[in-house]
Amino acid sequence: MSPEGSLLNSLPGRLHSSIRIEQHPAATPFHLMVKPIGAQCNLRCDYCFYLEKSALYPGKKAALSRMSDDTLETLIRSQIESRTIGQTEVQFAWQGGEPTLMGLPFFERVVALQERYAPAGVRIANTFQTNGVLVDDSYASFFHDHQFLVGISIDGPEPLHDRYRRDAAGRGSYKAVMAGIDCLNRHQVEYNLLSVVQNDNAEHPEEVYGFLRGLGSAFIQFIPIVDVDTCNPANTVGPRSVRAAQWGDFLNRIFHLWRERDIGRIYVQHFDMMLGLVLGHPPTLCVHAPVCGRALAVEHNGDLYSCDHFVDHAHFLGNLTRQSLAAMVDSPEQQRFGQAKTASLPKDCRDCRFLHFCHGGCPKDRLLETESGKLNWLCAGYRAFYEETTPYFAAMARALGHRRPASDYPHFMKSK
Repeated sequence: MSPEGSLLNSLPGRLHSSIRIEQHPAATPFHLMVKPIGAQCNLRCDYCFYLEKSALYPGKKAALSRMSDDTLETLIRSQIESRTIGQTEVQFAWQGGEPTLMGLPFFERVVALQERYAPAGVRIANTFQTNGVLVDDSYASFFHDHQFLVGISIDGPEPLHDRYRRDAAGRGSYKAVMAGIDCLNRHQVEYNLLSVVQNDNAEHPEEVYGFLRGLGSAFIQFIPIVDVDTCNPANTVGPRSVRAAQWGDFLNRIFHLWRERDIGRIYVQHFDMMLGLVLGHPPTLCVHAPVCGRALAVEHNGDLYSCDHFVDHAHFLGNLTRQSLAAMVDSPEQQRFGQAKTASLPKDCRDCRFLHFCHGGCPKDRLLETESGKLNWLCAGYRAFYEETTPYFAAMARALGHRRPASDYPHFMKSK
């Protein structure tokens, strides 16, 4: 079915909740990023890659770019029924655009439907990624009561945050975000801090890290921005993008602050994953896994796409209101998408001693032409990070192997 056909069939009045799609278990666990409000957002962050996705639904009024009750019910039932055999937890990830624009009653319906369809012995978990602007006491109380894990985006202190995270009138969002964080803290909501690392705040790693560690959450994520300049083919990426050398330097400088005082107190996603990899665990981030394809995106009307970063006609898989979710997730098209990550690795990656750490990184960032294929834009930065930090992570792993805390790593730095 073509994407255009899906759009026509998703208009109001064309979905029939009485038609129940028979579901079956997926082959392996998968993750859905759900976009209930589509690309609508109350901010206009300069580096946002998702606002342009509204072009997939031309002529559709903003009021209609909202997930209907029928589609919501189908989504929740389908995701629960498509869990793999033996899977005891199903996670729903609510993203945008900006999901708070759906309003709190929508998420109250979410919880009610999850309770209706979850069988005994299956735990439901919800994550919620927000810019924080509309987070108030009502939202925070709801998140706490229903154990939502919230991700809140903040790029550092006010000047660094407001550089690119502004509203449609060009006003900075820092003060509104901080008010939202205050609400989360007041209601004891569990939340992660997510900072987008761009060309500006990448120059201030100590300031960014020092600010984040004092906000009230022990969990920090850093997301590098690689902003492809589609308007100027002569440039690989736009000026807001973090450069590879910047990215490596940013991670390394924060790592040394973290290892000196924060091991076991602050959890930085990249560092946790690296320690896990050194210990022999699989990567916890899809961008560093050898195969893609198990983290998909669902638009407001039920359209399913291969990945959050590949929401386009070429990666459209179908619509969950008319097709089996597991059948789309396990489809040959999606399998080819996932396997292409390894199949398309250039020789530089295949010969790299750090390949088992990154597996070439996210395919969306493979922009540097080589004789044998495209290399990741951030490759040099990751290599600098691995070269600098691997001895420390190896020592932490040895400490844990001796039933000592990872913070005792100095005693194991020279162990064999």
